[in-house]
Amino acid sequence: MNGNGVRQFGIHTYDQWTAMWNGDLDLAAKIMAPEFVLRYAQAGTEAFDDVRTPQQLADIIAAWHRERRGLRFVAEGAAVVDLALVDGAPTGLVARPYLASYLASGTGEDARTVARSGTDTLRITNGLISEVWSVSSGSAGRTFYR
Repeated sequence: MNGNGVRQFGIHTYDQWTAMWNGDLDLAAKIMAPEFVLRYAQAGTEAFDDVRTPQQLADIIAAWHRERRGLRFVAEGAAVVDLALVDGAPTGLVARPYLASYLASGTGEDARTVARSGTDTLRITNGLISEVWSVSSGSAGRTFYR
């Protein structure tokens, strides 16, 4: 894998991270290290503090989808990829802004969509996500991109 291949690996890993958050929960076992750390700065994410395994993460993502109708995550902006091959495996950081949205109330034309922007920084160790830092605009926040 050359420099461009390592960059593409980082972008692909972030895309898989996003797909996992959009409900492809089988990806947790494929992209997450057997044990990892999540660091979520936004209010209401305290439940993530104790999540350490791929199955725990899949379970909590499923719960978030049950509580937030139509929850969708979309990567926005350019990815920042700082990866190198260490003992043949990509290791380093990938960061990218995202937009999360869901229907908070109402139906049809009366439905109110809540949208929040944030940035996730993924630490990749031996090709797997070993730590995540996530910061979003929170409940009183705004979206970054229009």
